Amino acid sequence: MKHIKQLATSILLATLAIVGCNNANQKNEENNMKQELVLTQEWDKVFPKSDKVDHRKVTFKNRYGITLAADLYTPKNAEGRLAAIAVSGPFGAVKEQSSGLYAQHMAERGFVALAFDPSFTGESAGEPRRMASPDINTEDFLAAVDFLSVQPNVDPDHIGIIGICGFGGMAVNAAALDPRIKATVASTMYDMSKVNVEGYFASENTPAQRMEKRKALAQQRTEDFRNGTYAMAGGVVDPLPDEAPWFVKDYHAYYKTPRGYHARSGNSNDGWTVIGCQSFLNQPLLCWAQEIENPVLLIHGEKAHSRYFSEYAFERMTGKQCNGQSMTVGNKEIMIIPGATHVDLYDDQAGVIPYDKLEQFFRSNL
Repeated sequence: MKHIKQLATSILLATLAIVGCNNANQKNEENNMKQELVLTQEWDKVFPKSDKVDHRKVTFKNRYGITLAADLYTPKNAEGRLAAIAVSGPFGAVKEQSSGLYAQHMAERGFVALAFDPSFTGESAGEPRRMASPDINTEDFLAAVDFLSVQPNVDPDHIGIIGICGFGGMAVNAAALDPRIKATVASTMYDMSKVNVEGYFASENTPAQRMEKRKALAQQRTEDFRNGTYAMAGGVVDPLPDEAPWFVKDYHAYYKTPRGYHARSGNSNDGWTVIGCQSFLNQPLLCWAQEIENPVLLIHGEKAHSRYFSEYAFERMTGKQCNGQSMTVGNKEIMIIPGATHVDLYDDQAGVIPYDKLEQFFRSNL
């Protein structure tokens, strides 16, 4: 009887082990299927390909296990280990738009440059689509630094980042978190926490108004769960109403025209989920900006509706108000581009993106 019980126990344990292995294999297969990305191999950027750089698609994972898709730009005929820059943004855009343009320009100037799609966006993984997170999207920058740090043609002690628009705030947050980031640029920056909490120009910045936002988002979550799908907020409005604010017209001129339209861009199409930015309401991005030891350059247009975000970030880091003027305090600098709007720093149409300044900044600090 004792031997029979032992045999039965052995069979049971073996069966459980087999089932466990099968379940683990099934889960691994499911995870691999979820993470298997389909990357477009043809050139589908909104800007022309440079003959001065080599380009290839790459992928890497962040610490949440989300696989990110990226374009790696390398100077042609480069030798040895180079300084490297990771680029992302604007908020709601894809790497085929502004971030890829910045990356290609920096590669032309001798840097290894990586333009990546954030989690839940573009060709990167992450479900549900078009969600945002101050934590995960900051982590996306850190994961890009992980990737660059182990490339054979990159000097891991010389890595910087560029965040554009809403990813400017994420870039500053990443710099406050990770000292491997030796230099940071935030171009035409949005602080996504500040704008979600306060509205534009603090137009919704009372406890009652914030509570109304919380209630609306909570109700939307219930509706989404009931419907089994996430309602979309919509991208840049189209057709453009005559009474639209001028900065909305500025966005339309980029995202909804051949100048900047891309099929995978949320801003060009159906936007974010309605609840996509919920977590920004109580997770401030720039609360530790004053502890960033490495250099930071903030670039903004003089006429940009969003300029106050960069001015606020500069004050957080230095304790100084720039009052719309270019200023340097220690290794923190804000550069105001005369006459430029927010979207003028998205592409080369207005010819105001200060690539020479970017090159000088990174060469001096990387």
